[in-house]
Amino acid sequence: MIQGIGASMGIAIGKSFVLPNWEWEVPDNKVDVADFAREFERVYEGIRTSKFEIQQIKDELREVVGSDESQIFDAHLAILDDPVFMNEIQGIIQRQYKAAEVAVKEAIDHFVTMFDLLDDDYMKERALDIKDVGNRLLKHLLGVPEVTLPSDTQPFILIAKELSPSQLAHINPDHVLGIVTLAGSITSHSSIMARALGVPLVVGVEASLTEPIVTGQTLIIDGSDGTVYIDPKEDIISLYNELHDRQTEAKRKLQHFAECNAETPDGKYLRLEANISSLKELEIALAGGATGVGLFRTEFLYMDRSRFPKEEEQYEVYRSVAERLGGEPLVIRTLDIGGDKQLDYFDIPEEDNPFLGYRAIRISLDRKDLFKTQLRAILRASVHGAVKVMYPLVTSVDEIRAANVVLAEAMRELDAEGIPYERNIPVGVMIEVPAAVIIADLLAQEVDFFSIGTNDLLQFTLAVDRMNEEISHLYDPFHPALLRMIKTTVEAAKERGIKVGVCGELAGDMRALPIWLSLDVDGLSMSAHSILPIKERLLSTRQDECKEVWRNLQQCRTSSEIIGKLEAFMELKDEQTANG
Repeated sequence: MIQGIGASMGIAIGKSFVLPNWEWEVPDNKVDVADFAREFERVYEGIRTSKFEIQQIKDELREVVGSDESQIFDAHLAILDDPVFMNEIQGIIQRQYKAAEVAVKEAIDHFVTMFDLLDDDYMKERALDIKDVGNRLLKHLLGVPEVTLPSDTQPFILIAKELSPSQLAHINPDHVLGIVTLAGSITSHSSIMARALGVPLVVGVEASLTEPIVTGQTLIIDGSDGTVYIDPKEDIISLYNELHDRQTEAKRKLQHFAECNAETPDGKYLRLEANISSLKELEIALAGGATGVGLFRTEFLYMDRSRFPKEEEQYEVYRSVAERLGGEPLVIRTLDIGGDKQLDYFDIPEEDNPFLGYRAIRISLDRKDLFKTQLRAILRASVHGAVKVMYPLVTSVDEIRAANVVLAEAMRELDAEGIPYERNIPVGVMIEVPAAVIIADLLAQEVDFFSIGTNDLLQFTLAVDRMNEEISHLYDPFHPALLRMIKTTVEAAKERGIKVGVCGELAGDMRALPIWLSLDVDGLSMSAHSILPIKERLLSTRQDECKEVWRNLQQCRTSSEIIGKLEAFMELKDEQTANG
């Protein structure tokens, strides 16, 4: 058994197919000055052909995974249009008298090395984009054929060092049971696309391999925990076949709860909403019984493209989501970039502590032109559904008031243009930093609702970077300090009479359900796959018994004690369910 990182859930069992390395040896050919024009034209022609192919891939993929995921290829097109990339190639040809393919190969290596040296996972993933685009261009300059997957109908598990979006775009989910990559991360474009396609994916297995995987070996991969078995024994295969069948049957049974109201036996209704970043995710969430969207991460509309999205582009997406929800709530979070979310075309200065720096509402209030464009799009969409606007990373009353000034300006502009919008659009804030918790009573007087973002709130409360493997064990979602922060926030909202929900990872953690019911939160927003399991447990859990659990939790001094009591309660509920 080897251990990687689970990047797309699911179990796959089948024969391996190792994808040949999509790179070629390039002879160090020299050219004369008289040949420069010809070499430049070869590069231009290769770029034109590459752009045509990428656009075709994008158009084909849009029908499979939706327009948002297919926009990944806008970043590839932007690289080919980037004058810096072209100038580097031309400079190598002119200064070193090298042929077009040699210049392209050296330019790729230069930029990939530069990006790989940066201590930033997002930038490392962009290095893969450059390599993907550059190799496509090299393919045309060298006249070599595309690497293709097996054409027969026998399903297989694909193995690759890295898997580019271009390669993944050609995958038929009916033939590819699962994917294993030696490198990669759960935030890569390929991981995003694999999840959209519903293909199990394990990344980052290279460090665990003692010898390479070869084509034809029997594999078992678990995209949930990152486990990979190579040529497993029959008892392991039987075990995972049974586990796969159980997961499939459990999903089938859970679907029965999609149409049920999320209400406890003693009458507490808890709105179960979805966190989404695309229309594709919305469809999955609605099929899973979501009653609205509690967090629309709009930054994904800004990523993997060459420019900021225009007002009309944003409006069309927001309108489509609002209409599809048919009157159910849609909470649109304004742009939340910075930290680990960067834009290729927006230069954020290098920072020692980017999570504490220029990001989220701070960028919006600094770049009011961008902020107002987004607010205008949100306002215009508000007439098509129950739209709410939410500001991220708020730390003060001043920030709320400053944001509302821009919102009022957007309203006046729409009035002057005769464009309709919901004048009483609800405005809320994310509670995700300790400062916001401490002044929650003051913030509650300024807004219509709170949404507790447990991921950042925990990170800032414990001073733990959850992406840092050295200290990831300290990232403890059941730390008593976090529970006290949540309690303070909920009480401030209830005192003021505003709605309060939870939208971080903890919202979808089954163990935390008694906490939400006992504190009487109004809603939970989570990833789509968590909704039905939470709803199933909610339907058999009384709010009054959860209040007793909460009283016991407040006596605990450690997270292990808290987890122990919550798991004991879960076991009790499982026994009650089993006994009818």
